[in-house]
Amino acid sequence: MGKPHVLAIPAPAQGHVLPMLEIMQRLVRHGFKVTLVNTEFTQERVINASAGKDNIIEDHIHLVSIPDGLEPWEDRNDMGKLTQANLRVMPLKLEELIQKINGSDNDKITCIIADEFLGWALEVAEKMQIKRAAFWPAAAATLAVGFRIPQLLDDGIIKNDGTPTSNQMIQLSPTMPAISTTHFLWACMGDLTTQEIIFEATVRNNKSVRMANWLICNSTYELEPAVFALFPNIMPIGPLLASNQLGNSAGYFWPEDSTCLEWLDQQSANSVIYAAFGSLTVFREIQFQELALGLELTNRPFLWVVRPDMADKNNDAYPEGFKERVATRGRLVGWAPQQKVLGHPSVACFLSHCGWNSTMEGLSNGIPFLCWPYLGDQFLNQSYICDVWKVGLGFNCNESGIIKKEEIKEKVEQLLSDKTIKARALDLKEVAAKSVKEGGCSHNNFNNFIKWLKA
Repeated sequence: MGKPHVLAIPAPAQGHVLPMLEIMQRLVRHGFKVTLVNTEFTQERVINASAGKDNIIEDHIHLVSIPDGLEPWEDRNDMGKLTQANLRVMPLKLEELIQKINGSDNDKITCIIADEFLGWALEVAEKMQIKRAAFWPAAAATLAVGFRIPQLLDDGIIKNDGTPTSNQMIQLSPTMPAISTTHFLWACMGDLTTQEIIFEATVRNNKSVRMANWLICNSTYELEPAVFALFPNIMPIGPLLASNQLGNSAGYFWPEDSTCLEWLDQQSANSVIYAAFGSLTVFREIQFQELALGLELTNRPFLWVVRPDMADKNNDAYPEGFKERVATRGRLVGWAPQQKVLGHPSVACFLSHCGWNSTMEGLSNGIPFLCWPYLGDQFLNQSYICDVWKVGLGFNCNESGIIKKEEIKEKVEQLLSDKTIKARALDLKEVAAKSVKEGGCSHNNFNNFIKWLKA
């Protein structure tokens, strides 16, 4: 009998690839053979970003790729188009890949771990009679909202295409965060056509996930107790952080600029504003400039991650003279080793888009948040941060939908002078750490998952 061989397939977005790779690294340490299936486009980005670095991926994880259904030049930030293309091409390609691996490898695939968003991969696994697990990389509450679609339809809260009948706040249970109907995952993902495609995919995935033997997610009982009480079949195994395993995170789409860590070494403890908005946020030029001026106005040291494609396709949207004026206390990088940054003693707060990975990383380091959500689940994550856990503050827009520089300065000062927010953030750091240590719920769930995989 050969090694147990897991094939994993994350959705083709950085927020999905990162935590899936973290699971795979853990499986390698438990003696599994691991094959990770990315789209060709994603694979190229991950390999280019990690070029020249020592990492566990290329040494221990077999990387393979299949086409995503789009031409190389097509826009992969168009989630509707990408979802349809994936569904058209990838199921057959995955089936062919599995047949090829099983035909040539002594260690045949014993289990498929698929991103819950790729329900079709679970359908392929069932068809091929392979054990299967679904992985949800975001908040369990986001998944719960999707699971509640039949009830939302029955209650007249949404129409058959997923659009809300009115803008209202709802709660699935009294201790869960309130969410606006305009902020359902599918309702803030591009234009109406895209929203309908994502909604239909969610409905399909709700059926596909029933084929999974396990449903694991990157969360903890302690952070979302109400959701796990409502849906006991969702097994939390998070937070999935490299720092919990004394390793390096892998799977970024951009090369990291680690020189910012040396810059952080030169700053005072609890002094630096860390501003980073994930892999998808794009600012209008006017908003980008207000953000820059707001950081300048705080008169504090800041580390700002500015992707080349972050400001409306304008590579130099900075206000005139900004870089020169902040040169002594502002550090701008294209991408940062975020988990290490957030663990650095000089970081005082995290100005974030509230992606779930960023949320888990900030929480796990006891860092207070300034919340600036952009799309998808980020609005619900902000509700958790500000309203449920109370470890951060949100911003107010003006009548044009712009967050002004004065508002940024004011919220930074309010957050950093609030000792109760910092105290709660440090408490949650302990809660998160406990869950993944021996005896913790996430640790126990993961060990049970390993036993099932090996059975």
